[in-house]
Amino acid sequence: MEKIITFEDFTKVDLRIGTIIEVNDFPEARQPAYQLTIDFGDLGIKKSSAQITTLYNKDTLLHRQIVAVVNFPKKQIAKFMSECLVLGAVNGKDVILLNPEHTVKNGSTVG
Repeated sequence: MEKIITFEDFTKVDLRIGTIIEVNDFPEARQPAYQLTIDFGDLGIKKSSAQITTLYNKDTLLHRQIVAVVNFPKKQIAKFMSECLVLGAVNGKDVILLNPEHTVKNGSTVG
């Protein structure tokens, strides 16, 4: 098990639902990845780099809802600024995206 955190620690992580509205190849990334543009409703549009190319193609990602951490600091990846962290289950080299079972409003909180 990883390091134990308190409930207060968990409440600091802002998990939100967003819809992917644009997907681009990211050839400059060290590992195969896509550049995602995600609509988080009232929180606005954020960009993320995601190493999810083994199970997903650009067409299947477009308009898909995902779960992301939206309150991390921005991170420079090559010439791209990632503004949120898209979450997925890691299964070897594959990442399976986390998403709501039913469509929800963009920006909805996850808790």
